[in-house]
Amino acid sequence: FRDVHIQLLLSFGLLVAFLSRNGPGSAAIIILITAFSIQWAVLIQGMLHFFLNGKIYVGAQSMVSADFCTAAVLISTGALLGRVSPVQMLLLALLEVTLCALNEFILLSLMGVSDRGGSLTIHTFGAYFGLMVSRVLYQPHKDKRKREEQQDKGHQKDAFAVVGTIYLWIFWPSFTSTATVHHDAKNWAVLNSYFSLVASTMSTFILSPVLYEESTPRMVQIQDATLAGIAVMGMAGEMLLTPFGALIAGFLVGLISPLGFKFFTPVLHSKLKIQDTCGVHNTHGLPGVLGALLGTLLTLLATADTFGYRLELVFPLVAQGSRTVTDQAFTQLSALPLTLLLATLGGCITG
Repeated sequence: FRDVHIQLLLSFGLLVAFLSRNGPGSAAIIILITAFSIQWAVLIQGMLHFFLNGKIYVGAQSMVSADFCTAAVLISTGALLGRVSPVQMLLLALLEVTLCALNEFILLSLMGVSDRGGSLTIHTFGAYFGLMVSRVLYQPHKDKRKREEQQDKGHQKDAFAVVGTIYLWIFWPSFTSTATVHHDAKNWAVLNSYFSLVASTMSTFILSPVLYEESTPRMVQIQDATLAGIAVMGMAGEMLLTPFGALIAGFLVGLISPLGFKFFTPVLHSKLKIQDTCGVHNTHGLPGVLGALLGTLLTLLATADTFGYRLELVFPLVAQGSRTVTDQAFTQLSALPLTLLLATLGGCITG
């Protein structure tokens, strides 16, 4: 819980501190959004998950769940920073926490989807919710001002990105594994997360000189690769990915993120009229979708021989015999369009 909480306040706060005209003041707004979202998430999730005998029961599990829901809100704000007021962000948090908790309840409790690291419930939902709000709030005159601000704050931007990236490296594995299986020393989510992290960072160093004129990637690009490398592990992290599979997944998503910034982000701006301030589509949205697809493939390998006793902990319905591996894989896959639907509709209404 401590690592997850530090991740919310320090990593997200530092990563967005350069993205607003307020400079470091935007980190204070992140703390405001975090404080509000946690309280609202405890109530909404409590009524859905922790309600018994007319009372909401709180504990470590409910606090971690509230932090997860808050992370989705902070991801959404990354697409909007500098273009909405703190009061508007509070309204966004009020509505998004409600829908995020509902999406989580449908996926995890009703459908029996395994997504404890949040590829769908955190990264995908938060990214596409924020992008849809951004589309509704499209303001053409903001583009020129934003470019001028980024030029003025280039050095400050890298300084914040350095510290933020280091915090991401330290605390992301805890973030992806805190709700997963902890019954022995081999925590697959931690191991897979670290392998994905190192591979995504390496691929960024390889690809950046090809895409850009600089011989060495800027720190912001490494930060984006770090985010993408972990987002892809949200669903698949606790499954039998193996070190080789985690390295391959991290390497590929580390290529997709900078390619998205180079080629897809301009399309979002010019064709779809979506202003993505923080690039959440390339660091959370696409990696989250890829993580869901990877988790679906790995679900097909979920047998008692490969997973051992973990099968009952990761896929309890499969272990009990009430659901086949194929049925579970289809359920994992169907959770993706459902999440996208709720995120886009919710973002449109909120916008």
